Amino acid sequence: MTEQQTVPAAGVGFTPSDEDRRGIEEWFARYDALSAAGEVESMADMAVFPLNVVTSDSAGDGLADQWSRERFTRTMSEVLGGAGDGGITFESVRTPHFLTAELAVVVTEATMTAGGHTEAMRYADVLVKRGGSWFFQTMIQGGWGDALRQSGQ
Repeated sequence: MTEQQTVPAAGVGFTPSDEDRRGIEEWFARYDALSAAGEVESMADMAVFPLNVVTSDSAGDGLADQWSRERFTRTMSEVLGGAGDGGITFESVRTPHFLTAELAVVVTEATMTAGGHTEAMRYADVLVKRGGSWFFQTMIQGGWGDALRQSGQ
């Protein structure tokens, strides 16, 4: 006879406090400011590597990969090419879903404006709290698969 495994009760029924929510909001405010300034190395300091990246391509296939810090900084430098010169602006509404006080999935509805063109986006991030600070560990956004393949990644 085998011993039955049970799922830990940690997080069951967890209700985030105002402080929990404020911590996520403040984390994203810092990240957004770094992104707008093109501060990719500082953005990378806010992640846990290897970073999980989940996306899709135009063929309708879902893709998942793990990125090193070097790959993240190279890719984000390309993506944010005009950042820092006022060329890219973001407006975001975020909805955090706390699994526990240390784990959250945050869904973002955003618009990005660059060169007079505005693009609507929806994406999600998985955040983990370590030593009292939030870090992102998984980025999920559809539509990047073709671009990643073209850039040889």
